[in-house]
Amino acid sequence: MYVRDARNRDEAWLLDHIEAMGLDETAFRSRDYVIAVDEESNARAGFGRIRIHADEDQEVCELTSIGVLDGWRGQGVGAHVVERLIDSAEAKGFDHVYSLTSSHEYLAQFGFEGVSPDELPEMLQDRLEQKKESLDPEAVPMRIGTDEFSMPADLREAFKVAAEDEPDTGPEETPEDFGIDPDEATYKYDTS
Repeated sequence: MYVRDARNRDEAWLLDHIEAMGLDETAFRSRDYVIAVDEESNARAGFGRIRIHADEDQEVCELTSIGVLDGWRGQGVGAHVVERLIDSAEAKGFDHVYSLTSSHEYLAQFGFEGVSPDELPEMLQDRLEQKKESLDPEAVPMRIGTDEFSMPADLREAFKVAAEDEPDTGPEETPEDFGIDPDEATYKYDTS
């Protein structure tokens, strides 16, 4: 597994999965995203975005639209997407990264801390209200210093061997499940 920057050809895939997961697609630009990819199958497993909010006084970086496909959950995919996003934010000169989400317990394991809405930069206060109204009524503000991110060792190891879980289709159906005795049944087009 590895995490790479999204490409233009990933745009339709990203939009489909963002919509299916009910994530934020406000001001969508595929170049703002990173995607986790399986090296062997080339299957895309997860994604996330940094969104930069700017006014004449300051710029603020937000992590948003982080999603992991069902078959890849619990294997460190989301953790590595978050790590890559924070590294990108740091490379762009940001000291802190914010996230407005109801998944605050998930982010807390990496060092994110809750922030009072009053302590948010004004542009994120407005964004928090918009997000609560339209997408995530339970969203709370979180913040981390770009040099404070910590990856749990179990997630780092799980990512190294991550593989898509096959969906459980249940037990195989047999003729007996439908009340048919296969030794006695005759069929309309039986050629024997």
